[in-house]
Amino acid sequence: MKKLLALSILAACSTSAFADVNYALSISQPEHHLGNVSVEFPKTAQAHIDVKLPAWRTGRYEILNLANGVRYFHAKDENGKALKWEKIDHSTWRVHLNQPTEVNLDYQVYANELGKRARHIDDSHAFIDASGFFMFSESFRQEPVTVNLDVPKKWRSVSGMDNLKGKNTFQAADYDVLVDSPIETGINQLHTFEVDGREYDLVVWGNGNYDIDLMLSDLKKLVATGNVIWDSYPYERYVFMVHATSGAGGATEHLNSTIIQRPRDRFAKREDYLGFISTAAHEFIHTWNVKAYRPKGLVPYDYTNMNYSKLLWIAEGSTSYFEDHLLVRSGIETTDEFFKVMTKTINRHLQTPGREVQSASETSFDKWINQGGDHARNYGTNIYSEGSLLSMALDIDLLEKSQGKISYRDVHKALYNAHKMPEGFTEQDVLTILNDLTGRDYSTWWKENIDAPANLNFDELLDKVGLKLERPEKAKALASIDALAKSSGELLTLSHVRRGGSAWKAGLTTADKIVAINKHQVGKDLKTSLEMFNAGDKVTIDYIRRDELATTSIVLSEDFDKPKKVVSNKDATLEQKALFKAWIGVEHPADVKKDEK
Repeated sequence: MKKLLALSILAACSTSAFADVNYALSISQPEHHLGNVSVEFPKTAQAHIDVKLPAWRTGRYEILNLANGVRYFHAKDENGKALKWEKIDHSTWRVHLNQPTEVNLDYQVYANELGKRARHIDDSHAFIDASGFFMFSESFRQEPVTVNLDVPKKWRSVSGMDNLKGKNTFQAADYDVLVDSPIETGINQLHTFEVDGREYDLVVWGNGNYDIDLMLSDLKKLVATGNVIWDSYPYERYVFMVHATSGAGGATEHLNSTIIQRPRDRFAKREDYLGFISTAAHEFIHTWNVKAYRPKGLVPYDYTNMNYSKLLWIAEGSTSYFEDHLLVRSGIETTDEFFKVMTKTINRHLQTPGREVQSASETSFDKWINQGGDHARNYGTNIYSEGSLLSMALDIDLLEKSQGKISYRDVHKALYNAHKMPEGFTEQDVLTILNDLTGRDYSTWWKENIDAPANLNFDELLDKVGLKLERPEKAKALASIDALAKSSGELLTLSHVRRGGSAWKAGLTTADKIVAINKHQVGKDLKTSLEMFNAGDKVTIDYIRRDELATTSIVLSEDFDKPKKVVSNKDATLEQKALFKAWIGVEHPADVKKDEK
């Protein structure tokens, strides 16, 4: 009896401990994208308490201005008496206290930004990322939290967080877990499954041309591949959230879940479906790489400022690199489909002049301010494609020098085992792991490929694993001005002018409107307009800039109607085939086709 009483008291204490910070969200006007938030902070003796809404959300390295939807802010003490407050910066409210008291907040949030994956409410659902809804105080950031939702009766609420005492109430160990555990509530489909003793949910909001059975079948295969790289799983339950929608696309990784957004009609075709499942693989890998271990500059998260790191190419690029490896090993993706992805990544790299200017470490550090566009393409690169290709180069190097015994997977396994959160890893940590694994010093390689713009020789890299990068036999040579253009009525407006190319040398720039080539009016697209010319021809181009007509001469360069492709080398040696299998986990295509015959 005494033992049962003691357990009851312990349980009661445990339950009350999870009431330190309480959040509530009431959605009574979903059609107007409005939600009312209340927050209860524990008693404090501070002279004031600063409460903040994050300026960005995890997984998206960009300041998002999330506080701009907050209105009707009120603060009260534990007796319901109004407390004086003032706003001291764009996302911080300072509440003044005259005596020790609990602090209770109420405010309204306007949530109509679906694509940012931080806050969205409409008459069919709400996507709730805490960074877009729930204010926090550094004073109570480490305290346990609860979240209670008051939503329409027919809505179903799903989150990676645990339910506390009902379908609309959740609990988290602290604010950091809350902010990394979004909630999807509304009219949705929910499918649950189990793999290797771990629980999974697939929740889909929106109608679309998706095949639920195929999605479930492949997700089961995907989540079983964690041991391809790591020794253990960092979760017991995981949620795949999918938005089949319009006007939004992309995905974000979270601690125990992911949110994937795709146009509702972009699931059925094989190419579109591969886009979905590869995104799922990317976010699944992030459960380790970023959520279980991440660069020191991102530990702990500073939710109101930019978090700088020169290693985002590992956080994102290596994740992009591994996604197809897991898909191929699980049988979801064929090697030919894998080669198409590699082809696209390599050609994008080769067509980006910025790869000669900005290094992987620089583009990682500048991720917060990189905006894309013509200048970025000419003078910069990105953490995803560049990081993926550098990961491949390092992986093949490790495999070749160890006769297939050591790979880049071992590097990430070591990062997971030795640098789990809350410890972040540094550049030196990665170099130490490489040295420990191989007995070689990779600091020179790092300086030449990470701290400086990498000069990757894809012919040599691919040859080591029995592949080739070659132009299709029937590819036709075309005349080119090394620029891209969009149709604008009767004109073609330049959208990208490749640095150092023929149009660049002739003085053309973005936003120039091409009127005619050799006095002939341009057609519907640039390629068609150049069909009558050959590489090396000198032509005159009439164009409009600042509403004035101008003319320039240009020597046309050579391009092809079909890009180079990654293909299997049918004459690959036994050594190359063995390295291919150690690299990607399946037989070399030449052997597969031989067996099929």
